[in-house]
Amino acid sequence: MNYLICFSLFLLSFTNSAQERKPQTNHLDSIVLGSGCFWGAEKRYEALNGVIDAVSGYADGSGFKATYRNIIKKSNKYNPNNYAEVVKVTFNRNEISLEQILQHFYEHHDPTQVNRQGNDVGTQYRSTILYNSEQQKATAIGVTKQFQTLLTNASFGKIATSIKPLETFYAAEEYHQDYLAKNPNGYCPDLRTGVTFKQQKIAKRDNSALLEGKQILVIDAPFCPYCEKFKIETATGYAGSIPLTFRTADQLHDLEIKTPTWATPTIILLEQGKEVFARQGYVSRDEFYKIVGAFKLGKGEAFNVAFNKGTDNRYCKQYEIFKNTPDGVFIDKLSGAKLFDTRDRFNSNSGWLSFTKPVKGAVYEKPDHSFGMVRTEIRAVESDIHLGHVFDDGPNGQLRYCINATVLEFVPRS
Repeated sequence: MNYLICFSLFLLSFTNSAQERKPQTNHLDSIVLGSGCFWGAEKRYEALNGVIDAVSGYADGSGFKATYRNIIKKSNKYNPNNYAEVVKVTFNRNEISLEQILQHFYEHHDPTQVNRQGNDVGTQYRSTILYNSEQQKATAIGVTKQFQTLLTNASFGKIATSIKPLETFYAAEEYHQDYLAKNPNGYCPDLRTGVTFKQQKIAKRDNSALLEGKQILVIDAPFCPYCEKFKIETATGYAGSIPLTFRTADQLHDLEIKTPTWATPTIILLEQGKEVFARQGYVSRDEFYKIVGAFKLGKGEAFNVAFNKGTDNRYCKQYEIFKNTPDGVFIDKLSGAKLFDTRDRFNSNSGWLSFTKPVKGAVYEKPDHSFGMVRTEIRAVESDIHLGHVFDDGPNGQLRYCINATVLEFVPRS
């Protein structure tokens, strides 16, 4: 009898202790959401504080095995029983509420579109909320009604999002998981309506500067890793004379844009506020400067020097202008980076600009065996354009950097 009493007390003690610990897993929940292509959606959910995991997958279909190859078949494009591309979002209710997740869901796609999002068309791209409890269902219906009111006030149509119980979630193939991280070059679909739950009167962006001359415009978006990568790896070192401006798709007032703005980043070249060229998706630094080079230099001599390792004519017009400038620096015509200083310039009587040294860290050397010669090519570190060659016949045993003037600009020392 004493043994039973002791064992009962032990169980009571263990139960109370477990209740006091309240494992964090008790606060975990999940919801399955479809808002078009799951690649970008997965990344955006993972960026939310309180979201533990986001897994791309398939749900709400029947009649065949849920695989990517099957759902993209032409025969299933308009099949009402096709599986939807969805994301299973696991979250900590103590840190983020289901209501907040659903608000994010509605704000980051267009729920009024039927079986499509942007250029992605088909039943696999339908907007859907798949709940796992009656409580989740009630929350989903409530948030949907709130957003419908906001959409209606903003002159949008009826929400087409289906709200259904989750039957089975099938995780997508491994190559779809964390797709954006595995595929560093691409774009993020920005399909927002611009309507948000916290409606704030946003002042109209002043784009008057973008209406003058040549401009580089980059379409940006929140939660876009390709945009952040472009800013860090490509745009950070740019200081060229053509202004570079970032805008989101709802900030393009007064501009004449022909290219769809749902892909971010998108680089748009403007002249007098009108699009003359556009490129959707992430571009590397080399690609960026080639685009800017064609925009600024045209397809003439300077472009040939910069990108085809061409050479200025001896005593060309630009050389005559630059050979006797006041004190200052010569910069990369595309990136604006400082390359050479007038204090290191000398007259070599060669017909090309000559310097004893470059600005530290501004150029790099590369072996050049073109035309049957053995030379050392000089290229710009930032833009990677061809500048000229370096020889060992400079004054007093110094080097001679023989540089093409057409790829430079001069800035007086201030």
